[in-house]
Amino acid sequence: MVIKVFLATSSGSTAIKKKQQDVVGFLEANGIDHEQLDIACNEDNRMWMRENVPGEKKPTNGIPLPPQIFNDQSYCGDYETFFDAKEQNQVFAFLGLAPPPGSKEAQLAEKAHILQNGNVPHEEHKSTDLNHEEEEIADKEEDELLAIEGETDLHVSEDEEEEELNIEDEEEPITEDEDETEEDS
Repeated sequence: MVIKVFLATSSGSTAIKKKQQDVVGFLEANGIDHEQLDIACNEDNRMWMRENVPGEKKPTNGIPLPPQIFNDQSYCGDYETFFDAKEQNQVFAFLGLAPPPGSKEAQLAEKAHILQNGNVPHEEHKSTDLNHEEEEIADKEEDELLAIEGETDLHVSEDEEEEELNIEDEEEPITEDEDETEEDS
């Protein structure tokens, strides 16, 4: 499947140019196979795009503006729907593609799958168990550290605090003046 992006290379609108660059830049940065089809220089591209944008997606004047995005023959959307999908980390779903393993979108898709079906996919079940076990160990270690810190700080009685203060008073260095008075006596 090839993603087709219909754009106007000679557009006078900076807003359209920025939108086109955003779409193409995202596709290139993520290594998504795509084809850029110019509607300014190729009448066939323009007519195909206009005919294949669904009626409910066309603006009130009936002429859709670039960029328009298709997955082969299937309409994906315009820039606004692309932008919304990008903001929600769902661009691969928007494009009708499987998200790359380990991507944020793949993780969100896995969570959605678990919520809908109530189970973890079999092949990833082991890694989830290991992650859960690692989290439990880390939590136990953190609890132990907090308990140790808590014991030293929380279990000091008032008598012990007073005793510590007295020890500190006794350990003060003797100044020369004090030393002379002690020798005189």
